[in-house]
Amino acid sequence: MPVGNFSQKTLEMESFHTKFSAWTPFNNKSLNKQDCLWMPKCIKLGWFLPYTPAQNEYGAWKRHYIACVSNLDWLTPREAAAVYGTLNEPKREDEELQERQREKCLRKIIWEKIAFHKKELFKARPPWVSGTCCSRSLKPPCQPHLSQTWRAEFYGALEKRLVLASLEALPKRSNVSGSHSYPLLLKRNHRGGFKTDGTSHCASTLHVMLISSRIPAYEMVVEGVKAGVTAMVYEHSGVTLEGLLYLIETALQGRKAQSMGIFSSGDSREINLLQGYKIGIKNLLRPEVRDFWEKLGSYVATEEEGGHVDFFVPLGASEAGVEVLSQLSQLTGTFFSAPTGIATGSYQHIFSDWLGPQRDWAPPSIYFIESKLQVWSSFTEFLEDSLKSVRKELNPLFKDLQKSVSGRMIGQFMFETLSMANILNNQDIAQALADGLMALSKEDSDKPLEFLSYFLLKKHSKKSKDSEGNVILMECDSKVTWDPRTKERNAIEDNSQDTKSSLSQSDLDVEVLVKLERKLQMDSDRRTRVVRELLESERQYVQVLGIVRDVYARPLRAALSSNRAILSAANIHIIFSDTLRILNLNREFLDNLRDRLQEWGPAHCVGEIFIKFGSQLNIYTNFFNNYSVVLKTIEKCREMTPAFRAFLKRHDKTIVTKMLSLPDLLLYPSRRFEEYINLLSALRLHTPAGHADRGDLSTAVDQIKKYKGYIDKIKENIKMKEQLLDLQTKVWGCPPLSEVNRYLIRSQDVAQLHCCDEEMDFSLRLYEQICDLSFFLFNDALLVSSRSISHTPFERTSKTTYQFIASVALPRLLIEDIPDSKYVKNAFILQGPKHEWICATEVADDKFLWLSVLQQAIRSSVGK
Repeated sequence: MPVGNFSQKTLEMESFHTKFSAWTPFNNKSLNKQDCLWMPKCIKLGWFLPYTPAQNEYGAWKRHYIACVSNLDWLTPREAAAVYGTLNEPKREDEELQERQREKCLRKIIWEKIAFHKKELFKARPPWVSGTCCSRSLKPPCQPHLSQTWRAEFYGALEKRLVLASLEALPKRSNVSGSHSYPLLLKRNHRGGFKTDGTSHCASTLHVMLISSRIPAYEMVVEGVKAGVTAMVYEHSGVTLEGLLYLIETALQGRKAQSMGIFSSGDSREINLLQGYKIGIKNLLRPEVRDFWEKLGSYVATEEEGGHVDFFVPLGASEAGVEVLSQLSQLTGTFFSAPTGIATGSYQHIFSDWLGPQRDWAPPSIYFIESKLQVWSSFTEFLEDSLKSVRKELNPLFKDLQKSVSGRMIGQFMFETLSMANILNNQDIAQALADGLMALSKEDSDKPLEFLSYFLLKKHSKKSKDSEGNVILMECDSKVTWDPRTKERNAIEDNSQDTKSSLSQSDLDVEVLVKLERKLQMDSDRRTRVVRELLESERQYVQVLGIVRDVYARPLRAALSSNRAILSAANIHIIFSDTLRILNLNREFLDNLRDRLQEWGPAHCVGEIFIKFGSQLNIYTNFFNNYSVVLKTIEKCREMTPAFRAFLKRHDKTIVTKMLSLPDLLLYPSRRFEEYINLLSALRLHTPAGHADRGDLSTAVDQIKKYKGYIDKIKENIKMKEQLLDLQTKVWGCPPLSEVNRYLIRSQDVAQLHCCDEEMDFSLRLYEQICDLSFFLFNDALLVSSRSISHTPFERTSKTTYQFIASVALPRLLIEDIPDSKYVKNAFILQGPKHEWICATEVADDKFLWLSVLQQAIRSSVGK
């Protein structure tokens, strides 16, 4: 090509580029501003531009779109329902039938495609897979078998798609009521419409209380619910958020509640609502969590109508908890309330002040008989220990009853048997007698009755109450006729201090601490009250640790030194060394706290004391790592050494040990960290933002919280191991279940069915029951066992035995729903690689809860 021609073409192209760039919007403009992209979106939504853009004006439609979106009125679900009506109207029967047919066709198409892919695999096999000698000789020794790897990956991906498709094909429950094979919760009236019974009359009378089975001695709580309140007990494990909503809808029966109480475990920062769902500020806006609270709020009357949701968890005692309540109120339009008090070692916080406007009644009085609730909160731990054996005996008889009904029956049985109301009325007398017996145990009095009478008289004359109802000590003006020369009078003067400690005054100046607590009690400042609670609870905790040293460790070491050994030096060191180190650490912490609070004022700080304490928690780590070894050593020495068995029998569960045994006393270190977090969170809540202690308190909270997570992990691992071992023992022929991070989610009893003619349509198929099955769902597998029941002559009780059948990995498990028909109810199909089970539950609730939990477990395992 000549040079001149080349230059001419170059000039022509440059001229074309100049003309093109003069009108094209690509010149110095981004592609996302083009009108051709934004104009269709605006027109589709009805947002028309009020003018015609100039020739060189770019991005006008985009700016118009952004302006329209920013000016939209965003409504909460409750507001949207009030303006536009409910968006989740139940479907008509013909729509449900059409959707079922579409799902059936979809499943058929999926199976046909899978079968086609399998045939294609065998038609076009990759080379060198015949297994001949030639193929082996040509393959390098270190090269992997690519064809097998490819096939494994293909089958794995195909199986994963099949499992997910089976989950998607299951009938979905609508946002307001059940659909498909699940029962509708809204009632139909005679005109074919739905009614919600959400009238003001129903809302003013309906109060609902949700009680978690994780609450200790929850049966006593159920028995304390008032007669006009609807109580619902739900399982903490084995229930999803969707399943909990289903149970709430069933309890409401289409009505709207005036108030709803939620009694679950938790702390001042989060609510332990369900297994795997600790509702806090971090996960509150997750889609499934947010959807749950929005729907729950729609079941309760609005704040303008006086409706409210009450958490029996001290969320009002920390900034994180108050933020959770605020966001829930904004999200749902319903007022959420919680107690603001902190009571270490008990559930007394539910009797403290609650967030919200001052009313003539407190939330506990709406739902509970306060005397029974007070009894439960005072003796929670002891009641839980007693109820473990009661549940074991009575649950087989009540297994066909609802959880709330059986719980109320067991709770009533416990109240009547233990006469807990009389204990509550005489609680002050019982406490005074305990103090007198403790003082009497330290003296060799020849006249024990006279000793106790003088002690009780002196104690009664020194007790009074302040303006807030708190017990304080005062001097008595009355004279007591008593010979001051007697030994008993001298002993009373030495032991009548208001303390239950067995520590000596040289080790711990209890009198100084008690006076300091009374001094802080006179201050009405909230921050001072929290500090006083911290000091008092720490003193009591150190006293408990001192009991281990004074009642158990010192006598055993003294016997060893005097050549009358009860235990060897090695066993004494194993059992008590870590506990005594903890005692020394907390005594030092208590001394620092006492010195700081001697001249307490608004500007003083305690955060740095906690930071110093948190830097020495390796002592606690040694204790928790050796905890199981310590308990096993105690049991071994009790069995092998008669002298040690007699020693424990003489000292366990006495007045000096606060009616606790040695293993009971060793529980206190693990519980103390939860109290530290609650107290620090409450102290930070009442500390101003510009206070010098603010930063140290935040650091201390994070430090203690991190260590509390370590303790919880140890507890969870031990609990899971014990659960798996118990289940492995219960099921005959069961393979080893112990795996890392494996835990039991839920068990379900079902009836196994057999279809007489599988060629017929689902609605016409006949089924017969062939045996009883029990499913045990883990986070990674499903264990299937047969269940048989045997009866004993002349006895009403029965014995249930389980025989292992199969176990299926969750990523390989397919689920298919069987619609309800004239011949079968609550049925479904579970299919594994080698087995298929057609099952049915007794009631529809069990089917829905089981399938929802199973779906969630499969999705979690497939996503790993």
